[in-house]
Amino acid sequence: MNRNLLLVLGACLCLVACGREATQPTPDPEAGISATEALADEFLAAVLERYPSLGTQLSLEGARHDKLFDNSLEALAEWQQREDAWFARLNTIPQPEAVGSRDWVTHGILHEELSSAIALRACRNELWQASSATGWHRGLPFLFEVQPVDTAEHREQTLARLGEVARFIDTEIANLRLGLESGYSAPRVTVVKVPQEVRSLIGDQSIFLNPASRSDDEEFAAAVRVIYDEEIVPALNRFADFIETVYLDQAREAIALSANTDGAECYPLRVRSFVTLQTPADEIHALGLEQIEKIRGEMRVTIDEHFGGGPIEEFLRRINVEPEFTFESEDAVLQYAIDGLDAAKDAMPRAFGNMPIADVIVKPYPDFAASGSGEYHSSSEDGTRPGIYYIAVIEPEKRTRAWQLSTLYHETYPGHHLQGAISLELGDKVHPIARYTYYAGFGEGWALYSERLADELGLYRDPLDHIGLYSDQGARAARLVIDTGIHTMGWTRQQAVDYMMANTSWSDIDIENEIDRYISWPGQATAYMLGMLEIQRLRAQAEEELGDRFDLRAFHDRVVGFGGITLPMLHASILAWIEEQKALP
Repeated sequence: MNRNLLLVLGACLCLVACGREATQPTPDPEAGISATEALADEFLAAVLERYPSLGTQLSLEGARHDKLFDNSLEALAEWQQREDAWFARLNTIPQPEAVGSRDWVTHGILHEELSSAIALRACRNELWQASSATGWHRGLPFLFEVQPVDTAEHREQTLARLGEVARFIDTEIANLRLGLESGYSAPRVTVVKVPQEVRSLIGDQSIFLNPASRSDDEEFAAAVRVIYDEEIVPALNRFADFIETVYLDQAREAIALSANTDGAECYPLRVRSFVTLQTPADEIHALGLEQIEKIRGEMRVTIDEHFGGGPIEEFLRRINVEPEFTFESEDAVLQYAIDGLDAAKDAMPRAFGNMPIADVIVKPYPDFAASGSGEYHSSSEDGTRPGIYYIAVIEPEKRTRAWQLSTLYHETYPGHHLQGAISLELGDKVHPIARYTYYAGFGEGWALYSERLADELGLYRDPLDHIGLYSDQGARAARLVIDTGIHTMGWTRQQAVDYMMANTSWSDIDIENEIDRYISWPGQATAYMLGMLEIQRLRAQAEEELGDRFDLRAFHDRVVGFGGITLPMLHASILAWIEEQKALP
């Protein structure tokens, strides 16, 4: 998944999703539509048209499900011209002063979306997204697991969308080829596994065949199979062959982003884009070192009290291999998560006044993503389709119980699912753009904060679960050190692996995969801890200023109550809320 609006979208269509005509360029005095609202309507409608899978992923009313994102460079150039025009118009509209008002939220998100997208053009991301963590094959296939097939029209749309897969893949090849010619590539170490991952999409259990498996229409199933066999499979093989025979030989050996054209200038732009704060790399690095020391202190106390002491590093390695700390079966891994999710659902009313309609379920990763470390896929906008938390269950004897719950709470309740589903279900309180946007600084910061909140709610069962919490917190602190180290300070991959090994209980394979993710996705990993610390700081300020008037449920409802906003917007929102609480009788 990529960034901001595009991270949630994966992409979608439906020109009337925001409730008014997409082409309306100016305010309508009779309808009472502000200039900000009119511009947001036009922008969102265009976004939904450009990224057609968002309507499918979120089950937006009126959405069609027959297209894929046009990933050609020609379409991108046209889109960038439109972004420039929208941004120029936005800059003629005064920023609304009423913090928390619909227009205030809308204006802030529009400004972030457009200014960040324009700045990021210097990175030329479209030319080098070939890694295991960033390639199209990690996101697009999941679309067909939620592709609607319940009506004849939906089945026709499914066939049309499947018919675009080969075009999409071939365009990715063309873009990556141009990237190589222009001095842009993914680091070779992060691309080696891609051919195998892509070929794992081929077979009778392919996710591209999933729509056929959910329909009783034999004619439709046969048509799906024809497209799959005659178009998609050859395209998958073309992509895998291209990576093996062309890309790997020319991909950069250097892991730092600075090895790409304009890479050194790109890194701070990416950090700013993900976090929505402009924090220098050296400050991020120092903050990470400081947080690591605090978290190691927590580990030290728990290991001494419950596990007989000894070096932290040795204990963190032990819990990945010794049977008393790992699982006996794949079913046991899955059940552990299901039980933890049930406990979290029961505890949420103690920390929140508002809860989402949509449920969330736990599922094992499909085969082509079986080595993933856990990820959340959104529920539908109307709450009728649950969110899905995918977990890895393979090789259970190598999976420690330690961090299963902290990751679960990060991804489901009170983390991504609660915040994301509430955002989607806000209705007319905010413009739809606020329901569909996602900023990693806020979203991942909230999810990391949720791991600590789960501890406040007593959701960790035993000392091993607490070690997992500290390990996951330590990993996010280590990311501040490692990401800046790799991309601005000359760190080697092994140096990064060793640092993560020393400070988390994650397994060797998970750490290797994580480091490759930081190498291939510069800047994103810094968002988690930076976002959490900002939320914690705002909560501490509210508790101090409000004293006995501080209400944790009301604070949390305020934090997640405006959809996907930036950290500066959250800061302004909480300060305004504190003053509102002070003014209450």
